[in-house]
Amino acid sequence: MPRLSFGSWVEDAVDWLQSNLTFIFDFIKTVLGGMYDGVNAVLGGGEPLLMAGIFAVIAFWLRGVVPAVLTFAGFALIDSLALWGEAMATLSLVVVAAVITIVIAVPTGIWAARNNRVGAALRPVLDVMQTMPAFVYLIPGVMFFGVGVTPGVIATIVFAMPPGVRMTELGIRQVDSELVEAAEAFGTTPGHTLTRVQLPLALPTIMAGINQVIMLALSMVVIGGMAGAGGLGEKVYAAITQLQVGLAAESGIAVVILAMYLDRMTGALNERVSPLGRRAAAKAAAGARRLKFAHYKPGTAVAMTGVVVLALVAGGLNIAGSADSKATASDSTDVGKGQKINMGYIPWDEGIASTYLWKEILEQRGYETGITQLDAGPLYSGVARGDIDFQTDSWLPTTHKDYWDKYSDQLDDMGAWYGPTSLELTVPSYVKGIDSLEDLKGQGKKFDGKIIGIEASAGMMGTLNEKVLKEYGLDGEYTVVSSSTSSMLAELNASIKKKEPVVVTLWSPHWAYGKHDLKKLKDPKGAWGKGEEVHTVAHKGFAKKAPAVAAWLKDFKLTEKQLTSLENEIQNEIQNAGQGKEQDGVRAWLKKNPGLVDKLAPVPGGGSKQGKDAGKTVNLGYFPWDEAIASTYLWQNMLEDRGYSTTVKQLDPGPLYTGLAQGQLDVQFDSWLPTTHKDYWDRYKDNLSDLGSWYGPTSLELSVPSYVKGIDSLEDLKGQGKKFDGKIIGIESSAGMMGTLNKKVLKEYGLEGEYKVVSSSTSSMLAELNRSIKKKEPVVVTLWSPHWAYGKHDLKKLEDPKGAWGEGEQIHTVAKKDFAKDFPELTGWLKDFELSEAQLASLEVEIQKGGAGKEKESARRWMDANPDVVEKLTPVTG
Repeated sequence: MPRLSFGSWVEDAVDWLQSNLTFIFDFIKTVLGGMYDGVNAVLGGGEPLLMAGIFAVIAFWLRGVVPAVLTFAGFALIDSLALWGEAMATLSLVVVAAVITIVIAVPTGIWAARNNRVGAALRPVLDVMQTMPAFVYLIPGVMFFGVGVTPGVIATIVFAMPPGVRMTELGIRQVDSELVEAAEAFGTTPGHTLTRVQLPLALPTIMAGINQVIMLALSMVVIGGMAGAGGLGEKVYAAITQLQVGLAAESGIAVVILAMYLDRMTGALNERVSPLGRRAAAKAAAGARRLKFAHYKPGTAVAMTGVVVLALVAGGLNIAGSADSKATASDSTDVGKGQKINMGYIPWDEGIASTYLWKEILEQRGYETGITQLDAGPLYSGVARGDIDFQTDSWLPTTHKDYWDKYSDQLDDMGAWYGPTSLELTVPSYVKGIDSLEDLKGQGKKFDGKIIGIEASAGMMGTLNEKVLKEYGLDGEYTVVSSSTSSMLAELNASIKKKEPVVVTLWSPHWAYGKHDLKKLKDPKGAWGKGEEVHTVAHKGFAKKAPAVAAWLKDFKLTEKQLTSLENEIQNEIQNAGQGKEQDGVRAWLKKNPGLVDKLAPVPGGGSKQGKDAGKTVNLGYFPWDEAIASTYLWQNMLEDRGYSTTVKQLDPGPLYTGLAQGQLDVQFDSWLPTTHKDYWDRYKDNLSDLGSWYGPTSLELSVPSYVKGIDSLEDLKGQGKKFDGKIIGIESSAGMMGTLNKKVLKEYGLEGEYKVVSSSTSSMLAELNRSIKKKEPVVVTLWSPHWAYGKHDLKKLEDPKGAWGEGEQIHTVAKKDFAKDFPELTGWLKDFELSEAQLASLEVEIQKGGAGKEKESARRWMDANPDVVEKLTPVTG
């Protein structure tokens, strides 16, 4: 039979839905996320033992004294295992998913019971929903809603729906038909028949269905941990992928406690809401002759009072705790101001180590962080969608090539922080004479003819068996023992303790190199192939969301020694203090590496470093040109960070140069030489110091938006006048560049007659440019470099192959004559001062956003986004 492309049809359908119905998925995600956040704020916000008391009171109300005591003990155990937050997150997911499921399932079941056609149509749909592997539901959830809470809730609703519908339908159908007929005979309406006869009698069966909905929801929520749903599911998933038996046992116990509580409480709820249940409970209580107190259940009002009292106490403690935590917040390094940064990681050692390292660094810098463990596919999908801000374990160009190719348009590569990686065979350093793969030949007996490997499915195992052994003539002499990563490490550890020779498969980076004294066997024939780089990858737009973090990540680097020692510290912390102590391991490692946080995440402003001339006052002057405003307020911020005092004055060029020459001002940053300010320089140069140019060459140009295709040069404008409505949008008619444009540029390129230069003002020209870009209309304007418009818009400078505009100039820093004597440290800084066009444009854009009167604050924001600028421009030694 021909191949049925069912899978490709499904993928096409999913692509269409993603392209055309995104707004619906975003709305659903917002609603479900809001519901979850609300429930989790209530359940997870209180003091754990007080919340455990609330759960115990509910158990007391529904089942009695003994269940209440056991409930409190169970939830207290969860708290003692340090899993309270995760347990409440899981419970929140169950509550949200179960409520939505019940709201849909019960009415649907009633409809199916009262309409045979609906029941027949629903049956195969429910069969598919109930028998489809649970993991399958996560795939569309992640694709439509990204990683996080929403796909977990959606998948849970679909998975848990069938028993709710089926049991509701079954319960109503089982109601004696004679009772229904009798009700109808007495003139009861169909609605009253349903609510007064069928539902009360079917309630035990419906409640059993609701119980199953809740239990299935709990089981699916745990599976949802694979999609980043968080809670205990994430802990169980982490334990499975990292082979952490202790964490798996602890998380499993917490899940069991939640499951037993939900099962017993929903089962007992039937006794409270069902007439048959209440009758049975009363009969059981009347028959109990001994230990009547054990069967005592308080009334609803009493139980409600207990819950309210405990809730108020828990809420009050939570508010007090929040106030205390806010009061102790430090602002000296508070770059993040509480901004939330979400990180994801694959459970590989270097991924865990680097992620928790950045979690600690970011929290020290005032950010709030979230961490999600995922497989590679959901992780890349989550980063591409923006659900996760960045991840630090992209192995490129090979291992993760498929993911990069699929999502590269939605990702930013922040650069490699480690590399090259390598695959290798390794022996303990005490194994003498074995330094290369070539040395293994003929030494099989020494190692009992075994090479201890990892999972048979691992790529390096295939390379070892198919290439490395053959290349070095080791096949036949050695057997590669397939096991698991943890088994290989256990065998390595056992052999080292006994000082026995052993050869194992390993790779770099790996914490084992930090824990043990090992030798990587050289590979002179290159059988293992070339290594890769470990990159940090973020979603598009992350640099705008958190510019300071993006800048830190781009400069992030760790040596092999640093990384392996970090991984080893984390491993030691887990072994000594239990699972979930990765961040404690990071903190211990940072204590052994003082100053590393400041190096990896430099605080804008250079921290507390003072300049050698701190305390001196520097008088700055500027005239109101964009680059002068930007550079002046940048230097005001940097000088104050270095302990200088500053004053800033705005003047016209004439008074400004006069003030410098007379020593009333110290320095200004906007001398255009050798042409624009030639007259001032010639007049005052004997009383001035030229500290060099910091930007150049400047240029005059005509510019068009980048979406205007085919117009890249002034020559391309000829014959295209209709496209631009025959207009070139200019600035003030008195400006020098307008004379050059009219008298030279238009003539040189044969554009006069075809184009009219519209004189206006700089602000009008920029307004017309902005309006045209919003409408995607072609427009050509007069501009110059540097200008902030190049940072705000995507523009093309039209090339000038005939040089009609003339040569550009340099922007110099000019100071008073004795400036170097009065400010030797600052003189050195200013002589080395340089900004690129991109830096200056982005600085000007930030100042434009801030508006008049906010120039200093705007420059500070730009410095926050470029945290290394202070160290580079104003280095303090000693």
